[in-house]
Amino acid sequence: MKKIHISPKKNCKAVIKVEGDKSISHRAIIIGSIAKGKTEIENFLEAEDTLNTVNIFREMGVKIEKKGDNYFVYGNGLNSLREPNKILYSGNSGTGIRLTLGILAAQPFTSTITGDSQVVKRPMMRVIEPLTRMGAKFQSNNGYAPITVYGSNLKGITYKMPIASAQVKSSIMLAALYADGITEIIEPVKSRDHTERMLKYFGAKIFIKNNKIKIMPHSELIGKRIFVPCDISSAAFFIVAGLLMKGSKIKLKNVCINPTRTGIIDALKKMGGKIKIVNKRIKNNEPIGDIIASTSKLKGTTIKGSLIPRLIDEIPVISIAAAFAKGKTVIKDAKELRVKETDRIKTITKNLKRIGIKVIEKEDGMIIYGNNMTPFKYADIDSFGDHRIAMAFSIAALVGDNGLLIKDIDCVNTSFPNFFRILNNL
Repeated sequence: MKKIHISPKKNCKAVIKVEGDKSISHRAIIIGSIAKGKTEIENFLEAEDTLNTVNIFREMGVKIEKKGDNYFVYGNGLNSLREPNKILYSGNSGTGIRLTLGILAAQPFTSTITGDSQVVKRPMMRVIEPLTRMGAKFQSNNGYAPITVYGSNLKGITYKMPIASAQVKSSIMLAALYADGITEIIEPVKSRDHTERMLKYFGAKIFIKNNKIKIMPHSELIGKRIFVPCDISSAAFFIVAGLLMKGSKIKLKNVCINPTRTGIIDALKKMGGKIKIVNKRIKNNEPIGDIIASTSKLKGTTIKGSLIPRLIDEIPVISIAAAFAKGKTVIKDAKELRVKETDRIKTITKNLKRIGIKVIEKEDGMIIYGNNMTPFKYADIDSFGDHRIAMAFSIAALVGDNGLLIKDIDCVNTSFPNFFRILNNL
């Protein structure tokens, strides 16, 4: 089990380019695989999660190759996938397995998909249930992977989502491309909308009004060139680093600033974070900009409600900002954290307590009592095999007197293989 000691830093002036967005990288491979013609992907995230998605679609007969720095997907249309010769493996990726289930549900063959020891503990009924209503047939391990999918003729449905989930919504949208009849999805609050944006870009007939999405079936998707913006979930660690380290200013280039993903910016600004976004532009339907974060005196806040889906993956690093803020930060309505790679409410609170931060665990979140930038206790931090926990507490280490020892860091390769290299170069 690999571990690393991270020492404190200050007076950092840096310009950083983090890796490509994981959500968009997954979708570029998946949608490119069922489009007609060549899709060229620039700035694709080469991490374990996304490379497992590449392998899944190669197993189903799609030619995907890397030339230079770019990935090329040679799709042959909606109905071109072939039956895989072995069990499909999504690794640690909830996005990979849930989105692929939407595609597999409509294929004229039987297939089985699974993941690693963490993914097989993540709930899949939230995807299986709406897809079954569309006519899909599954055999699962009581609603968990491995899942065998018996390809079926699907019909359009109207589905009111019980929780806001981009993965569930995207799985239904991908299945809807194959269905007979229109599919309508109604979200309780808007979740990240990369699938809608990319499907439109590839030519799908999709209509969005407020929290309602209508997908027309049998759209012909045409291969496109895609620039994957840098991942705001990865940038978040260095945004918080820029706010917390004394005398520091960090600029992050070409970051995805899709409004369904910028909850982290809103929350940190509410806490008093000095953050600017410059050089704003649009590429392949996605807004992009450069983010500048400077040393700030943070104060506690409340994070809840419709803000939660816009920052759910960033809560581990927000908890670090809260630990060094003045006053109390309340995070609520975030029960979804309990079914991520780990139970993140539990793993965050355990590790915050180890470094001497007062924190109260709640069923749907936590209350963090910030220590207002005073040194914390040295401790060994257990990532519990969760990449975002490992990275979040690596940022905490930059602010202490003696740093921290982070254990089990190989998990970071699932989403951000260059994280420690960038951190060491600050």
